Order: sequence, then structure tokens, then C-alpha cells
Amino acid sequence: MNKGEWRIPEVSGEFVARLEDVLDLYHEVYAPDHSVVCFDETSRQLAADKRPSIGPKPSRAQRYDYESKWNGRRNLFMLCEPKAGWRHVEVSERRTALNLAHQMRWLVDEAYPHTETMRLVLGNLNTHKLGLLYDAFDPAEVRRIAKRLEFHYIPVHGSWLNMA
Repeated sequence: MNKGEWRIPEVSGEFVARLEDVLDLYHEVYAPDHSVVCFDETSRQLAADKRPSIGPKPSRAQRYDYESKWNGRRNLFMLCEPKAGWRHVEVSERRTALNLAHQMRWLVDEAYPHTETMRLVLGNLNTHKLGLLYDAFDPAEVRRIAKRLEFHYIPVHGSWLNMA
């Protein structure tokens, strides 16, 4: 390859397998008993203005100070079911396996109590494992939750595939 040339990196079989799995889910006809729910999380900085803004005047826009006050960080859990037009955002102090476990139980018990199976589209974070539910709940509770969940992982470097 010459200097300045760009080439597309090779795509692995694992990437293609996960890509096809997620695209097949998105392509299915909507079935409320077998929901496809996209799940993702992100953390955000909480900042506040140190000084109040100066209101607008004729021919002058409102003015804001560049300096802000640090108020910590929070985690946002984002869940959405695109074909049903449903979304939910939950805020937590941190992103831990325990927080994720409680989100999974909420999803099964409150958001989708009558759905037979939820097929979850997830990223590849270390907390996205059914086994981690055992840190939060007793084995019978984990089994009850796990029977209603099906995990489908997006490919590594394929975050654009997760609609959440």
C-alpha cells in the first residue's frame, strides 16, 4: 500500500455472523409476544452554569458564560423497541452488573410482563452477561428472568447496529 492510500480492513466471520443475526431480528415482522428490544448505556457529565446567563436584547443573542460547575457523572440505560415505537431511559449513579441486573428484571416484570420472549440487542460490555444476574438475585429468580431473555450481540466495532 502506498503512502496516503486507504483500504477497507478485512471483515471477520464473527463480525458477519453477528451482523446477520441482528439484521435478521430487525427484518422480522413485528410480533408483540417476541419483542426485539435494543439496549445500550452511556455515561454523561453533569454540569451546571457557574453564573446565570445574560438575557437577550434587541439585536443581541442571549449570552452564556464558558465556565461550568462539575456535578459528577451519571449512567443512562437506554431501552427501545423500534417497531413498537417504545423507548425508556433510566438513570443510575454507576454502570455495574447489579444495575444491569435490576434493569433486566424491570424489563421482564414491568415493561413487558405479558411478553413471552424478549430478544435483546446488546453491545459487548463486560456486564452484558446473564451469569452476572447471579450477583444480584437468588438462582430461582435468575432462572425466571433468563427464561424470558435472549441476548443478541452486535459485532465488535458495530455499535451503529444497535438502535438504542
